[in-house]
Amino acid sequence: MGLRGFEVVSDWQGQGINLPRRRTAASAGYDIEAAADMVVKKGAAVLVPTGLKAYMQPDEVLTLNIRSSMAVKHGLLLSNSVGIIDADYYNNPDNEGHIMVALTNLGQTDFVINKGDRIAQGIFLSYLTSDDDAAGEGAVRQGGFGSTGTGA
Repeated sequence: MGLRGFEVVSDWQGQGINLPRRRTAASAGYDIEAAADMVVKKGAAVLVPTGLKAYMQPDEVLTLNIRSSMAVKHGLLLSNSVGIIDADYYNNPDNEGHIMVALTNLGQTDFVINKGDRIAQGIFLSYLTSDDDAAGEGAVRQGGFGSTGTGA
């Protein structure tokens, strides 16, 4: 394992999952694809599997952002505005760090997502902490999706 990157989670090995790639030299985001066909019903929210997990340094985060074409052309938004994948989400015991993209359909019709459709962009960022930060003193992530602060 290197400094940061993507891997396919074990349950999705051999299922044609593509690792995210930047499309141009100046692109900040890595295009993330849907791992399965799904329908996002109008007015509804779904979790779209990616078959991916991400590894990074302890002071980094992977943000998930909607692709502008998904928002403008199709009325899809990330349900949580911006997804946050923490470094300790990688290989957690609950779901191995499987990245799920929470999408909400604000459009007038159901929207079909096909496996391989680019649905989000992932951007690796460094972050700073405050002088009196005590997070993580002895705490180890135990859960998967939505587990930050739920037991530690």
